Amino acid sequence: ALLISGSGPLDRDSNHKGTRLDVMRQIAVGLAERGIASLRYDRRGIAGSDGDYMSAGLWDNLEDARAALAGLRTRPELDLHRIVVIGHSEGAIHAAHLAAEAPGLAGAVLLAGPAHPGRQVLQWQGAQVHESLPGPLRTVMGWVRFDMQRMQTKSLDKIEATTTDVARIQGSKVNAKWFREFLACDPAVALRAIEVPVLALTGDKDIQVDPGDITAMAALRDGDVTGTVVQDLRHLLRHQTGSASLLRYRSQLRQPVDPRVIVMISDWIKAR
Repeated sequence: ALLISGSGPLDRDSNHKGTRLDVMRQIAVGLAERGIASLRYDRRGIAGSDGDYMSAGLWDNLEDARAALAGLRTRPELDLHRIVVIGHSEGAIHAAHLAAEAPGLAGAVLLAGPAHPGRQVLQWQGAQVHESLPGPLRTVMGWVRFDMQRMQTKSLDKIEATTTDVARIQGSKVNAKWFREFLACDPAVALRAIEVPVLALTGDKDIQVDPGDITAMAALRDGDVTGTVVQDLRHLLRHQTGSASLLRYRSQLRQPVDPRVIVMISDWIKAR
């Protein structure tokens, strides 16, 4: 399996400075315990990889995923017809593209991946984050006339108007190239073109990708698609009961990746 991490300056384990997400390391270990080998890699310009993270766009990241798959296919000990791609979040977009264009893949696993254009995804995120805030905080925001979604729209409009790889938006340096390409990206184009089996999993407590996108993915294809909305699962693939909220992300990261996810992935791979 080729493992493709989500967005951000992540190393091969899906970790970055100050925040240990650890998604891909735990998936790799879980797959290995079930007899499935995997390759994971550092994002461009991070840890052991050359290049510059801040100037890399969404499609540069796809090129790196292509290179990783090509490198995996040079390994003489592997059966080239038994390779699957597994992507999480942004990585699911790249996994879908690889599955649509790379002949001979055995399948694709899309974890918390979107099925709608990037701008729609970010606007949905903003609405969910606002609704997940404590009632008193939302009340105070109303008193001071702070409109989170209006501010988000304003920021996205500014990013779309940029022409450089890196830009300063509201005082912060951002990877403008990546944002422009993500905002314009429609994952449905690649999803429609996939002809290999697909496993798509999203948690019902995900407030970064709409769980309803699982239904949208299945509707885009007539082939072998297994789509599941996993109960009490967050975007970072951790188990959570109760209501979803960004305020609980730090505590969630102290928990392991939900074992149900690893079992579902490995069982699906072995069945094929």
